[in-house]
Amino acid sequence: MARDDMQTSDLRIALFSGNYNYVRDGANQALNRLVGYLLRQGAAVRVYSPKVEKPAFEPTGDLVGVPSLVLPMRNEFRMPIMLTPRLRRDLAQFDPNVVHVSSPDVVAHRAVSWARSRKLPVLSSVHTRFETYFRYYNMAWVEPGIEAILRRFYRRCDALVAPSESMAQVLRDQRMNYDIDIWSRGVDREIFNPDRRSLEWRRSLGIADDEMVVGFLGRLVMEKGLDVFSDTIDELRRSGVPHKVVVIGEGPARGWFESRLPGASFVGFQAGADLGRAVASMDVLFNPSVTETFGNVTLEVMACALPVVAAAATGSESLVDDHVSGRLIRPGAVHQFAEAIKAYGEDIALRKRHGAAGEQRAQDFSWDRINQTVVDTYLRLVRQRAKGR
Repeated sequence: MARDDMQTSDLRIALFSGNYNYVRDGANQALNRLVGYLLRQGAAVRVYSPKVEKPAFEPTGDLVGVPSLVLPMRNEFRMPIMLTPRLRRDLAQFDPNVVHVSSPDVVAHRAVSWARSRKLPVLSSVHTRFETYFRYYNMAWVEPGIEAILRRFYRRCDALVAPSESMAQVLRDQRMNYDIDIWSRGVDREIFNPDRRSLEWRRSLGIADDEMVVGFLGRLVMEKGLDVFSDTIDELRRSGVPHKVVVIGEGPARGWFESRLPGASFVGFQAGADLGRAVASMDVLFNPSVTETFGNVTLEVMACALPVVAAAATGSESLVDDHVSGRLIRPGAVHQFAEAIKAYGEDIALRKRHGAAGEQRAQDFSWDRINQTVVDTYLRLVRQRAKGR
């Protein structure tokens, strides 16, 4: 029976992830930070996720391997396929008092069933809009079916946490669940701040001090809006707007993206201080993606006092204040995107003013305060379940 005075140190969390550390992305960075915070507060955490021989980074906490298969069309990712008897025994021995699922895959479905059979509360964190991915692979017709599958999954969970209020509202509108807390994202101000800007680094890429750099930051996959980005850059070029493009990131669509952006500087994957330097050395971030639920890259750029031109979609809408810290443009509206970027090229004072507003907004995002929201949700769910709610 859960006590009313139950503490974080009383929690035993079984966390299921489709990608905890084998490919680096914003979702698993947030999960690893959460686990680190939980462990520092005395909680017990056991993570279940596919393992690979050479992961992108070392996992935080105890990681148990889950059987998986390579994902078709995206062979850098793996699909968890089975909650084996070995894993069930491991779960029973760990004896969690709450289960956290972070991707709606087969194993997560089985984990939810396992938890429900033992009357354990289940929290699901929503990290991406999976239903939107298929439109980037000429399969938009499956989107309603995927949404129905997601609805069944999320309704079997006791509560959800979403990274932004805009995403939470989408989930409510889709009738996924109605118990939704906000688990936002934080930013490391040691890495992301205006002082990281380096004219020397820009010059090494052949960029003049007075040239506007339009940056892309993220994995190079089509669902990040690479087609809209390149079409917008074409529009800028045709309009005679002076600019340079810097692309930060790696991914399977790099070859396609390079062919669409002749003359752009592709600097590859960056991390730590190198990433902070690359981001701060932009002049404006262009983020046309509609698949993010939060938009970590948007927050990182804002922390560097730079304006953001983004699609008016989940995530960015909760971060960017239109005409104050950047511009929010209708998704896919190439001409309007180009006009917004052009304005920053022509008016440096506007660029600085919007960048300063973005940096001010970024100061609201402290990782410990944000992760405590998830802890509070765990505790609430355990207490409610103990009381038979």
